Amino acid sequence: MAPPPRPASGLPVDTVLGLLAAASADHDADDDPARVLAGLGLADDEVHRLDEALRRLRGESLRWRRRGQELAALFSSARELVRVRDVDALLERLVERAHDLVGTDVAYLSEFDETTRELRVRTTRGTVSAGFPGLRVPPGKGLASSVAETRSPHWTSRYAAMTQAPHDETIDLVVGVEGLVSLLGVPLLAGEEVIGVLFAANRSEHTFTPEEVSLLSAFADHAALVLQTARLLARTRESADETERAYRRLADHVEAMERASEVHADLTALVLQGGDALDVAGALGRALQCEVTILDADLAGPESEHAPPAAVRAAVTESRRTGRCVPLPEDPGVVAVAVVAGDAFLGALLLREGAVGFGDVEHRTAERAAQITALLRLKQDAAEDAEHRVRADLLADLLADDEDRRAGAAGRARARGIDVDRWRSLVVVGVSGEHRRPVRRAAHRAAGPDGLVAEHGEHLVVLGAETDPARAARRLHDAVGDGVPTLAVGADLDLPSDPREPLAGASACLRILPALGLTDVAVAAEEYLPYTALFGPDEARVHAFVRRVLGPVLDWDDERGATLLPTLAAYLDHRQSPVATGRALHLHKNTVLQRLERVAALLGDDWQEPDRLFRLGVAVRIARLAAHTG
Repeated sequence: MAPPPRPASGLPVDTVLGLLAAASADHDADDDPARVLAGLGLADDEVHRLDEALRRLRGESLRWRRRGQELAALFSSARELVRVRDVDALLERLVERAHDLVGTDVAYLSEFDETTRELRVRTTRGTVSAGFPGLRVPPGKGLASSVAETRSPHWTSRYAAMTQAPHDETIDLVVGVEGLVSLLGVPLLAGEEVIGVLFAANRSEHTFTPEEVSLLSAFADHAALVLQTARLLARTRESADETERAYRRLADHVEAMERASEVHADLTALVLQGGDALDVAGALGRALQCEVTILDADLAGPESEHAPPAAVRAAVTESRRTGRCVPLPEDPGVVAVAVVAGDAFLGALLLREGAVGFGDVEHRTAERAAQITALLRLKQDAAEDAEHRVRADLLADLLADDEDRRAGAAGRARARGIDVDRWRSLVVVGVSGEHRRPVRRAAHRAAGPDGLVAEHGEHLVVLGAETDPARAARRLHDAVGDGVPTLAVGADLDLPSDPREPLAGASACLRILPALGLTDVAVAAEEYLPYTALFGPDEARVHAFVRRVLGPVLDWDDERGATLLPTLAAYLDHRQSPVATGRALHLHKNTVLQRLERVAALLGDDWQEPDRLFRLGVAVRIARLAAHTG
């Protein structure tokens, strides 16, 4: 067999290939350069030189192979990191890759705060201590501060014996609990800005090689760039989101201003066209897409389902003081705004939020609507007062003694569109001054277009077409409602005869009703004719009758106190029974008998004779009514 070919150096090709394979093999491989050289028959010095050359070649091969693996890992990490956009997720992945690349027991990242110059452990890998994540490193303390301040890697083989950076008790305690011995820290730099410090640490003593420092630094540089990019993207997204929010706020504001402009135009038209509070509420509700409730000066009106009256009153009081919308704390989405004209409180508007959220523009719109409502109410009140004065003058002329004046009043009424020929009834209304205006409005509604409503003396007089005076009085009483105690007395009216007579009768009846215990009724004057006759035009003669029948008893009471007349009235009301009279007056029977004996002494022993007792009973009833009617 022919010998194997030899290269120019004189060594066989197979031998050269074997030496190259041994030089490129791992340390634990079977191909050992010394074993291969021993079979060549070379001199010892040649074998020694070849062995050193082969070992150098083998070290370089191992270094390049490891470098290739590290670069492959860096590229793989770069691809992963580039796909991550969330900063927190990016930090987690960054520390995880650093831990896998360097192969230490622990890896963690401390974030640097430019304002406080403080480092805070944000993400860890391989730690077991609960106090390690979130650990704060004060400025100038620990290995991390040295890395951040010098912007260069720092490491130590034994942390406990480290002298290159000041120790901190808290840091030393946490590092001791974690069991870390050797640490390597490299800065995360984005240009001149320090983002943080990346650490690799072991729980045993270890001297970090330049290759390990270089590998972690290269990874940190790349990671810092990716992290900075992610932060910039996050800030860009935040800016874009803020821009979008600002645009939406601007669009909402423009929309609100447009709604406010429309409401202002509608309210202005209402003022010019003579609208009222209901029209304002309708325009406001349509523009703000909300529910609007009108409250009068007594805050009467449909109450909010969830807001108690006390809360409404408190909100309206505050709005009256400030002139602004006031939310109801107990009922979110509801605001109250007072309707005020100078010092006059005219009511309030209650708004419940609907499809449109309430903001500053909506509140200002509601406040403007409240001002317009006040203006319209003042205008309406002024028109009502003017109309009321005209109608009061008409009624005064209709009741005048001069027949020509009465005829002229009827003509003026017809000129105002009032058909006086249809009047068939007259109603006199008694009401307190504080309720006079709402009662007058109710009377206008009840009287109809041909009615006449006016004040005459202390009473309100209504002339209308209803043929039944009792029904006319009930209609007016029902129009006022249950909230205001009202006395309404109807009487027949037969024009063109003198209307003063039915007015006098109804007025007299109105005076009598409170004395009879009636304060909130609607009646016809004819029902109480016996009483009204007594207090009508012949009232002086009636008083003379009472005086003649009861004079001694009245004088006795005036001189010594009112005891005999009440006792006599109770005695007559209880079928002349002294026992029943005593119970009614809370007196002993003997006391009642003593007083009756005094009455007999004053009036004569025959005072209980049937005819005289009848006249005495009438006089007693008239005297009591007179005392109540004043």
